[in-house]
Amino acid sequence: MSTQPNDPAVFTPFQRRAFLKGMLGAGAGSVIAASPRFAQAAPKGGGNAPAGDLVRLACCGIGNRGADVVNALHATGLAKVVALCDVDMGAPHTLGILKQFPQLPRFQDFRAMFDKMANDIDAVSIGVPDFAHFPIAMLAMSLGKHVYVEKPMAHTFQEVELMMQAEQKFKVAAQMGNQGHSEANYFQFKAWTEAGIINNVSKITAFMNSSRRWHGMKVSGYLPGQPVPASLDWDTWLGTAQFHAYNKGYTHGDWRSWFDFGNGALGDWGAHIFDTAHEFLKLGLPAEINSLQAAGSNEFIFPQASTLCFKFPARDQMPPLELTWYDGVNNLPPLPDQFGGAVVDANIPPPTAGKIETKAGAPGKVIYGGDLTFKGGSHGATLQIIPEAKARELASKLPQVPKSPSNHFANFLRACKGEETCRSSFAVAGPLSQVMVLGVIAQRLNAQLKFDRATKQITNNKTANALLAGPPPRKDWEQFYQL
Repeated sequence: MSTQPNDPAVFTPFQRRAFLKGMLGAGAGSVIAASPRFAQAAPKGGGNAPAGDLVRLACCGIGNRGADVVNALHATGLAKVVALCDVDMGAPHTLGILKQFPQLPRFQDFRAMFDKMANDIDAVSIGVPDFAHFPIAMLAMSLGKHVYVEKPMAHTFQEVELMMQAEQKFKVAAQMGNQGHSEANYFQFKAWTEAGIINNVSKITAFMNSSRRWHGMKVSGYLPGQPVPASLDWDTWLGTAQFHAYNKGYTHGDWRSWFDFGNGALGDWGAHIFDTAHEFLKLGLPAEINSLQAAGSNEFIFPQASTLCFKFPARDQMPPLELTWYDGVNNLPPLPDQFGGAVVDANIPPPTAGKIETKAGAPGKVIYGGDLTFKGGSHGATLQIIPEAKARELASKLPQVPKSPSNHFANFLRACKGEETCRSSFAVAGPLSQVMVLGVIAQRLNAQLKFDRATKQITNNKTANALLAGPPPRKDWEQFYQL
């Protein structure tokens, strides 16, 4: 990366925002233009606004995880899918959703979809690669559309910051897709914190030791160019990212291996492992992030194993807290002697490649409180007090934990209708996502970072501070940063 003083890549997030503000002064409706070539003819009978109070849902990303999101939202009975959008429309991984909704309008470019159908859409699901969340969400929110965005919220610290601001500015329901935030884990952690069962936490160990796509990869540069599949709009797939020649090694989940496109194991699983601790212990943003290990580190792909220590200052009456993250198959965390078996939720999906099979068991955490120690898993898995003898002693004294009134997808759709509040709104999920982005920067540079929580700047490393914003967006994609 260039570090010349006048290189946009070294702008702080807020300097770049001011820079872009002076560039395309028009509103969202006029600055976002898309070529008609991206729109496919809508089959007869598709795209009509639904009757009754169903939320009219447009779906961006309809294959792989995106398909899961579409199906989960549709299964609530609270939405009517009115449009499908995918840059690889018609490829094998999109066929399931296409067959399920054969009469709907189809688009390869989300900008064309909004140009044609904005008045027929209430909400948008975004199940696309990490780096592509931002422009879709920003355009949708600027048009007053509610958004369900897979985790992590976005690719860079700045993008998350702008998405939080847009949520407030445009007064939309915005939910990040860490579904455990609507399951038993959420309500238990809330009840136990309010009752003082979880108190004076000073240390958390979080771990994800399953095999990932980049494990075993050895690269010294970007992948060589290959012919672009006929079904794929590669230019729109790239979105705001700098140009890369097409290679299948960037697609179908493999994008997660690359710093330019994904957020690694931390961005993938952090939001499922320590999200409730982050919210109910009021962690906010760290003051320091230390890379303790970055095995096999290079400038292109994520480390083969990493250990990160996040230091959070005292909050209210709570003491300073250190959260240490471990990933990598053999980078196993230290666990209490009486940890026992891993905490597993049957509903936890496997990683995007591979299975959850490690010596340490499933992904999870250990929370060290002032009086008690807890072990937990991922997603909706509940905490357990350890050792077991202590858990049995306290069983009758624990507060009752309420059941969830709605799953994460129904919670979002009901929030669109004004009936509930998003549990993982951008105001809640944004700082969590920014913690993970800061960790990725520390991984990438294998560095110790000092972070000013007030100014939201990294104060001891100019290269790291520039990565809060990342490289400047490609030409014609700058406008998304001023919406």
